[in-house]
Amino acid sequence: MIFGRIPVREAEGIILAHAVEIAPGKLLKKGYILTQIDIKSIENNGVETVIGARLEDTDMAEDDAAAAIATPCAGENVTSKPPFTGRANLFAATRGVAVVNERLVTEINHIDETITIATVKNHEVVDSGQMLATVKIIPFSVPKEKVKAAAQHAMQAEAPILSVRPFRRRKNGVISTILPNTKDSVVRKSEDILEDRLRACENGINLRRQCDHHEEPLSATISDLKAEGCEAILIFGASAIMDRKDVIPIAITRAGGTIDHFGMPVDPGNLLLLAHIDETLVIGLPGCTRSPKLNGFDWVLERLLADIPVTASDIMDMGAGGLLKEIPSRPQPRNQKKQASRKNGKSVAILILAAGQSRRMGAKNKLFAEIDGKPMLRHTAEQALQSKAHGVYGVTGHDHKRVAALFDDMGIKRFHNPDYEEGLSSSLKTGFRALADQYDGLLICLGDMPLVKSNLFNALIDAFDVEEGRAIIVPTFQGKRGNPVLIASNFRSDILTITGDIGAKSLIAENEPLVFNVEAGKDSIFTDIDTPDALAALKQK
Repeated sequence: MIFGRIPVREAEGIILAHAVEIAPGKLLKKGYILTQIDIKSIENNGVETVIGARLEDTDMAEDDAAAAIATPCAGENVTSKPPFTGRANLFAATRGVAVVNERLVTEINHIDETITIATVKNHEVVDSGQMLATVKIIPFSVPKEKVKAAAQHAMQAEAPILSVRPFRRRKNGVISTILPNTKDSVVRKSEDILEDRLRACENGINLRRQCDHHEEPLSATISDLKAEGCEAILIFGASAIMDRKDVIPIAITRAGGTIDHFGMPVDPGNLLLLAHIDETLVIGLPGCTRSPKLNGFDWVLERLLADIPVTASDIMDMGAGGLLKEIPSRPQPRNQKKQASRKNGKSVAILILAAGQSRRMGAKNKLFAEIDGKPMLRHTAEQALQSKAHGVYGVTGHDHKRVAALFDDMGIKRFHNPDYEEGLSSSLKTGFRALADQYDGLLICLGDMPLVKSNLFNALIDAFDVEEGRAIIVPTFQGKRGNPVLIASNFRSDILTITGDIGAKSLIAENEPLVFNVEAGKDSIFTDIDTPDALAALKQK
């Protein structure tokens, strides 16, 4: 191909590279092939040269080249449309999962800079009629030998560049294991979210079962669903799978199954378990599947429902691009204040409850009882400020002026609870109303727990991960739970229904599958100062 600036008198048959004005307000556009009549008009308009291209015998025009390469690229359920301006596009003929021969795409793109192919991502879910790829010829022509090489690569490959595997309806069974405190609403919500995922792949839940979170009843339930003809059995565990010898994998093997792979390099989704019993697929679901957010299970489910095998090797190959969590460099659209405070993909604020009347202490406000020369509340607030929390806030109520003055002196923003006489629940409501839209979770700290240190706050924050099913984090010592407690902000509506002075105990009991215990190592999680005797005992330590 000859390309460059050409005298207008020699430009007949030239393909214009740039628009040319032949009369005021009248243009010949890029790609137009000049005729002798056009040349006269251009000369009359005072233009002496144009930039364009002239094809040679060894060249193939851009549209012809694009079509010649695109045609053999289209595999099953993929169609190509006529080329225009050097571009030929490929489209999905059905809904399903796109299968891209990534190696072949790379090989063809390396043949010559003039030939380019861009596709959707491999294993992306696509709709019927969606554009899947474009073959674009960069200049006005390509050497015929390059086109021939690209087309031969496409025709001789073991698999085409693009095909679409349609979803196939299966008989799907779901098992939810339960513990004594498992709330029915949690089970229903989890199954509803799973049903939405299945419907997106033209499937649904055909059979639902519940059983105790123990390998014996679970094994029997798995066998029952297999006997009823389920092609896929999906298991929600009341507790996360921690090992190949945990409850769910043991139950699968007792039912005659084989564990194909445990774990995946996709976050969220790390704790996925893939297994089979004869031809029946069995998946132990990671806790993040209780959330509708994208996670590693989605990648596996979509492929399997499109009859694309997923092997252990396939799962281990998912690490590149497998960080799906929201991170500072890739935040999701949320409240701007929340974005600013986010670190490590999750934002947590400490909420110090200091609104109580301390009736059992007598006339004095216990929060100002001195310990080692400082008010008790200041000890608590100092440890909160030393933690990795993204914000520290206080709730005032009784003795408002003194408590507010202490918070102000420490630079801690506060919220007043006018209903403090109604008990602890009213302070929780005040905090969640003010902060739930700004942070992923709130760490609820009682103002009368001066022995709780910043390292415990940090341990609770580190364990918090809603997408992995750790939405409520509770400290324990020798098997007994204490305070402070970290609660995900998405429990806001539940918090607003709590009454009385028992705090979030009922919420924790009702959402046991989402509770994660952190060993505190000390009994400080039980040490709240409610009486003069408790204060005296603390001072003697």
